[in-house]
Amino acid sequence: MRSLLVLLATVSCTYAIGFTQSVAVKGRLICNDGPAKDVRIKMYDKDILVDTKLDDRTTDANGEFYVSGGDSEVSSIDPRVNIYHDCDDGWTPCQRRLTVGIPDKYITNGDKPTKVFDLGTIQLAGKWVGETRDCIHRH
Repeated sequence: MRSLLVLLATVSCTYAIGFTQSVAVKGRLICNDGPAKDVRIKMYDKDILVDTKLDDRTTDANGEFYVSGGDSEVSSIDPRVNIYHDCDDGWTPCQRRLTVGIPDKYITNGDKPTKVFDLGTIQLAGKWVGETRDCIHRH
């Protein structure tokens, strides 16, 4: 009986608190073959009600970035990276937003990621399926 109570208490705490999971992503952005510097990169965990911001950075002078972060959830986190840019955009209001989902195999149990998802080099001058415009950058 005592073992059953300990097991129930452990399971209850696990579901109330969740498991800490983390993820890291790196890449390089270019615009018309030159580095896309100062491009905003936001990584977040897509949730049913309210998304959780995991990291928020800008690319360096070479167009490179590295974002990482974590969250505690009962189920697996659903990390995404948003790239906000004005490459080949002219005077169009707001920024172009490209969203990339991160594969589950790059999610680490624990607060420090052990694997890094490498997006490689992305040419932002192209038009991407699913690309949208964003003026607020809430993610």
